[in-house]
Amino acid sequence: MYIAEIRNKLVQGDKKIADVTNDVLKSVEGKMTRGWMFGFAISFVFLMLMVWALYNTVTVGIGTWGVNKTVFWAWDITNFVFWVGIGHAGTLISAILLLFRQKWRMAINRSAEAMTIFAVICAAIYPLFHMGRVWLAYWVLPLPNAFGSLWVNFNSPLLWDVFAISTYFSVSLLFWYLGLIPDIATIRDRAKSKVSKAVYGFFSMGWNGSTRTWHRYEIVALILAGISTPLVLSVHTIVSFDFATSVIPGWHTTIFPPYFVAGAIFSGFGMVLTLLIIARKILNLESYITVNHLDAMTKVIMLTGSMVGLAYLTEFFIAQYSGVQYEQYAFLNRATGPFAWAYWTMMFCNLVAPQVFWFKWSRTTPWFIFMMSIVVNIGMWFERFVIIVTSLHRDYLPSSWVLYMPTFTEVALFLGTLGLFFTCFFLFVRYLPIINMAEVKSIINDRE
Repeated sequence: MYIAEIRNKLVQGDKKIADVTNDVLKSVEGKMTRGWMFGFAISFVFLMLMVWALYNTVTVGIGTWGVNKTVFWAWDITNFVFWVGIGHAGTLISAILLLFRQKWRMAINRSAEAMTIFAVICAAIYPLFHMGRVWLAYWVLPLPNAFGSLWVNFNSPLLWDVFAISTYFSVSLLFWYLGLIPDIATIRDRAKSKVSKAVYGFFSMGWNGSTRTWHRYEIVALILAGISTPLVLSVHTIVSFDFATSVIPGWHTTIFPPYFVAGAIFSGFGMVLTLLIIARKILNLESYITVNHLDAMTKVIMLTGSMVGLAYLTEFFIAQYSGVQYEQYAFLNRATGPFAWAYWTMMFCNLVAPQVFWFKWSRTTPWFIFMMSIVVNIGMWFERFVIIVTSLHRDYLPSSWVLYMPTFTEVALFLGTLGLFFTCFFLFVRYLPIINMAEVKSIINDRE
């Protein structure tokens, strides 16, 4: 006779409802630790580096970047696509897993949602400043009769990006804030200073915890989840159209939309793991962000990494099968040309490395998962670099062939966006609960 194995609890350590509040709010109500101040200081220094890089870009011009007439997109669009992709895991965990009633998401959705907001802010910086005149950025908006005959080109995927990403940011921000309201009300009720009580009271929007309030809260959450779900597929699909609708060898391919979406989820989950493995250790949240959560997320990484690897191989096959010499050369150049080191780094990090998650030890060992999440992030950055730079640096005319080398301003800008991202995350950890207390309390005795 087969006896089913008893499943582990979603919240471990025999926690009570009061323990959830005390444990999660320890970082909000307690004093700033030295570790937090040290991490915040480093992030802020990098943020100031970004401010300098943007000032240099605006006052001197785009010539401070390494882009040229042939490689007109480089680190700027590479980093733009990288940051947009990182934001995908938040919406996936929040919306899709909510609709599928996956309870294991409840301890990690808050951090993933916050990460989405911060990543999209970092992504928006690049196209704004790539315009050259950032103070005229509102020209991308369809403002009727404002500029006479000047009008946005609705046939351009670059304009579709504006609508897709702004919608994605707005809905994600609203979804994140809605989930925060019950927990902000808890902080309001426990606040000791008048300033804290007033600030958290304002943002709790009069939450009283009544049955009617909870009922309407859950209805709105489901509506927003339904709206957000198509965004997971649409946003990075539209970003892929920036390349797929062109005629440049290596870009115009119909595989890009699903390929980009899978890659975005892949990189997004990698960044979620990077942040949560550190947070669960420093904030003593191992009972809430358990090894089972890490196991589930690494399985998603293994699945999406395999999908991305399949897309890499499919691209090579289609280029060869097409019989078009320019397509064939574009992919041969990726693998054997001057940027072959970037291509093989991408292949190892995104296709080979995630296959270790077939083994249970690798899916349940936090330090190893953390190292692999860094590998995933590196691999996905190189994927965007390979797609953009190696497809551009060899033009149809050999006389136009040129190599690309990033300048210090570009490197400073990328490091600065990392500083912006982590500065925002440190502030989030300090002033808001990193775990959705209201949802976790509802599953405190549930099992997987």
